[in-house]
Amino acid sequence: MQYKNLAVNPVSVVLQLVGAKWKILIIQELLKKEMRFVELKNKIGCTAKVLTNCLKELEEDGLVVREEYEGLPPKVEYYLTDIGYTLRPVIDSMQKWGKEYKRLRKLMERTGCSLD
Repeated sequence: MQYKNLAVNPVSVVLQLVGAKWKILIIQELLKKEMRFVELKNKIGCTAKVLTNCLKELEEDGLVVREEYEGLPPKVEYYLTDIGYTLRPVIDSMQKWGKEYKRLRKLMERTGCSLD
């Protein structure tokens, strides 16, 4: 995505770049280590077509690098750029919030109370 096409609101920029479910899961996995296509596909559980499209967009946006290695069979790996790694605190916050939300919902269901 070109800079001129980015949203004005900073939260909207994040959603433009990684708001799709699969993109954020790809980034989450690539924060752990570089991965090959099939490995990523198996980890996040999406179709090859969806993964291909997401990886292309993440690459165009400067968040992911596709590295091709010569050899038989040819080898392709994906890893995060330096900009991609700056999403770590965002992912960490999402994980923390998701855990807390699940805990609160479980508590609500057990007690029959709302947490207003």
